[in-house]
Amino acid sequence: MQLYFIEPVLTPLPCHITLGSEESFHCIKVLRMRVGDKIYLTDGLGSLFEGSILAQDMKNCPVSVTSVTHEVGIRPFRLHLAVAPTKNIERFEWFLEKATEIGIDEITPLFCEHSERMQIRTDRLKKIILSAAKQSLKTYLPVLNEPMKFEDFIKLNLSPSRFVAYVEEHQPVHLKLAYTRGDSVILIGPEGDFSKKEMKKAMQCGFQPVSLGPSRLRTETAAVVACHIINLTNE
Repeated sequence: MQLYFIEPVLTPLPCHITLGSEESFHCIKVLRMRVGDKIYLTDGLGSLFEGSILAQDMKNCPVSVTSVTHEVGIRPFRLHLAVAPTKNIERFEWFLEKATEIGIDEITPLFCEHSERMQIRTDRLKKIILSAAKQSLKTYLPVLNEPMKFEDFIKLNLSPSRFVAYVEEHQPVHLKLAYTRGDSVILIGPEGDFSKKEMKKAMQCGFQPVSLGPSRLRTETAAVVACHIINLTNE
């Protein structure tokens, strides 16, 4: 099944919608779909639509939408990762792709005291998330927030289940033991890790230090490991 993303459908079904230019090109030019072919679409909010191609238009492909199923792939928990962008942005992009495939609800790029990168292009990152969601047939599109400073993020009204991955000589409890099923927020620091001052502030705001295992992991690896642990625990 090939999945196409569209804006939320606000009119009663059946109805006609038009694919965006990129989706139209991929549908007609790349996949060579023809008039009458069945097509599946999602609004990224859990709705899965079924329809058919009305015309082979590579720029504005019209589709007849005939049915919809809501809350497809809904999960009983939410995962929010706040991750420091890596100096090599391609590694952060890799994390976004893999986390989307595994299952994540929200991502916030985090600027920390030891961060090596303090600027990112969220428009490009959103395209990577969208592509990964289509490839893995996700009907819920992860939310990518604008970057935030560490001090501002930890003061937000977040899930009561809060963790901060931290590397120290005496390893704290492993995430898989500290976490119980449900919503969670996890902080993943830069390659220089969080500063002691940041850790103190995080714990004052209710974040529990956790380990991701005995190995020292790169930022993007740690984020993917945390994502996998939460998803596996909830299976």
